[in-house]
Amino acid sequence: MDITYAQAFKRNFLGQSPDWYKALMIGFLILNPLMYFFVSPFAAGWLLVSEFIFTLGMALKCHPLLPGGLLAVEAIFTGMASAEQVKAELANNLEVLLLLIFMVAGIFFMKQLLLFVFTRLLLTLRSKVLLGLTFCLVAGFLSAFLDALTVLAVVISVAISFYEIYHRVASDAKFQGHTIAQRETLDQFRAFLRSLMMQAGVGTALGGVMTMVGEPQNLIIAHAAGWNFVQFFLRMAPVTVPVLLCGIATSIFVERFRLFGYGVTLPDAVRQLLVDSDREAAEQRTRQDTLKLLIQAAIGIWLIVALAFHLAEVGLIGLSVIILATSLCGITDEHTLGQAFTEALPFTALLAVFFAVVAVIVEQHLFSPLITFVLNAEPGTQLNWFYVFNGLLSSISDNVFVGSVYINEAKHALESGAIDLRQFELLAVATNTGTNLPSVATPNGQAAFLFLLTSALAPLIRLSYGRMVWMALPFTLVLSVVGFLCIQYLLVPLTDSMISAGWVYSPHF
Repeated sequence: MDITYAQAFKRNFLGQSPDWYKALMIGFLILNPLMYFFVSPFAAGWLLVSEFIFTLGMALKCHPLLPGGLLAVEAIFTGMASAEQVKAELANNLEVLLLLIFMVAGIFFMKQLLLFVFTRLLLTLRSKVLLGLTFCLVAGFLSAFLDALTVLAVVISVAISFYEIYHRVASDAKFQGHTIAQRETLDQFRAFLRSLMMQAGVGTALGGVMTMVGEPQNLIIAHAAGWNFVQFFLRMAPVTVPVLLCGIATSIFVERFRLFGYGVTLPDAVRQLLVDSDREAAEQRTRQDTLKLLIQAAIGIWLIVALAFHLAEVGLIGLSVIILATSLCGITDEHTLGQAFTEALPFTALLAVFFAVVAVIVEQHLFSPLITFVLNAEPGTQLNWFYVFNGLLSSISDNVFVGSVYINEAKHALESGAIDLRQFELLAVATNTGTNLPSVATPNGQAAFLFLLTSALAPLIRLSYGRMVWMALPFTLVLSVVGFLCIQYLLVPLTDSMISAGWVYSPHF
């Protein structure tokens, strides 16, 4: 049966997305220019940001790149942001883009080693409380030296490998049997993987806030304040160490009492499949395969050392991982090389769209009233407001952008004489912790969380935007509140004590 052009357009527009979603997006595209030209550019800017957040929340209905990209293109055409500003935002965040393109692809070529290590971990630790805590702590430790997104990319690759093992065996005719039992096993396995992913995600936030290489904005803040690796760690310690301890306690609590979707154990049937798969892999492992594992372990050491000492930009280190792993492990065909980039490039494109939305925030001065309000507050309350507003804005925007804006404004205030050097350094701590801790509330705030939401793993384990927010909620409350209390009561006295002891010092600008 032939269809009209209107019907054809309706089917083509956003593909298999629900009709209500398509109609809503068309409504957004019609409303935005009207709001911009006839009501208020400022209000239109906030409306666009809200719409973009909505597309992220509906990631399982349609990949956010499509509707978010349409919103971004329209914003540029209507004048909410200029193409030059978008280019500037992309240039300012080139490190993050290179990280996504090359580092995530580099991890692809270390899958054998990662699967081997995490399989040993998964099969050795039978206590879910201990396993969840271990994932959280390992991710936190690695994120203190590596980028959080890189660490989560590693865990995602391992989780996909586990899921593929189960799916391959469960699809075998010999395994077919009680459909209901299989469904219950699959649902439990998905819930088990979801909890581990969220534990690892929270761990990246706990570790990433502590060092200057943990998150991209940390580097920006450290550079503005003139701190090295040790100075940055000590400056943040009055806030980050208590937050880490409370984060560990929260991890144990939610797993022990099976709250917010945690505490689900690995099904016995799946555990047996993983044990059998591991035994089969060990029996079939040749000396060539063993050598590949050793080579990948050596490359892993190089990766940690290079990132910890910042020997090159993160993306370039990832490129070196690709070159070493492929050259030394015998991967030479273009098809296999191309597979490594399929996971990261859609998210890289989405992040480019995200920076277009950030350009709207910049050109429409959406954050300016909040920044002005904070800097006009009394010195005693500036720290609290910096922390609160950084946290709130990072939850709906990009924490790299928010951190950059606020530290630059604080630096301008220092240079103009509005605040002194001591207050600037305290504001730098509040900015860093504010952008890193409360931002775990939503996938918008942290690139690692957004990467998890849009990864191939998320639909497999039924990890939606709303479920991520729900599972992150106990950590959001604990990390945000403890961080605020530390800013208010511990930061100033402990910083003064470290200055008196000669542990930290103020650089000369």
